[in-house]
Amino acid sequence: MSSRHTPHPWNQDFAWRPATSTPAALTPEQTEEFNRQGFFVMEDLLDADTITAVTDEIDAIEAETEAGLRQIEGERLMIAEAGAITFTPHLVARSNTLRQVAADPRIGAVCLDLVGPDVNLYWDQAVYKKPEKPRRFPWHQDNGYTFIEPQQYLTVWLALNDATVENGCPWVAPGVHLHGTLAHTYVDPLGFECFEQCENPVAAPVPAGGAVVFSSLTPHLTGPNTTDEVRKAYILQYAPAGAELLTGDPTQGPPTGRAPCDAPERQYAVIRSGGPVTPDRI
Repeated sequence: MSSRHTPHPWNQDFAWRPATSTPAALTPEQTEEFNRQGFFVMEDLLDADTITAVTDEIDAIEAETEAGLRQIEGERLMIAEAGAITFTPHLVARSNTLRQVAADPRIGAVCLDLVGPDVNLYWDQAVYKKPEKPRRFPWHQDNGYTFIEPQQYLTVWLALNDATVENGCPWVAPGVHLHGTLAHTYVDPLGFECFEQCENPVAAPVPAGGAVVFSSLTPHLTGPNTTDEVRKAYILQYAPAGAELLTGDPTQGPPTGRAPCDAPERQYAVIRSGGPVTPDRI
């Protein structure tokens, strides 16, 4: 491990679990790239009608998030800031449309190949990068924000409009996922960061309806939005059934508790015994 890649204090004896070499939905090349690089791009995961329905649904809810930030002194709450970047989480608990899309069999097939036969939705959130205050988002791993075991789960970064280098598409640090969760430090106002610079970053532009598929252990960032339009993404994360959130302060010692990731309104089954599950309506 590079001297810049300090392991998280709770990352003990991590070993990467390779995705299957005989995938059901993905190509062998995609699974090989995922295992080696920690990510790949799917350019046509969902159709245009589905993306339109998802975007219409999220736009209305995200507008409430932006309006709420405008009412706060400084127009900022933690790493969210009006005119810069908004995070709107747990949308599946508010929208039947999004609840069904998060369990779409096309996404479920990717989860089956990369996570396993029993998969739950772990997290969902819209991330809208605004053009008023262009800034980067720092290098981080998703498991660096909240430590989940198994450490290895899946992020599907779904583009609602074309994500380009100019408007803030993801960039990935290839190969670092093999080390497990890294130590992160908080950089105000950007968020948690696992390192400041990457020697060989790879841009991952993706058209609307496509997705950047990467591990929870893949360091990534998004660049500044230097265009005149909002860059819109819907982030869906999937973990093996039985995954747990470790609690406590990692700077003070071992975890002090574990919490199951099974909140029924938002962490429901999408794959069981290798087959898709249709979630209940809310």
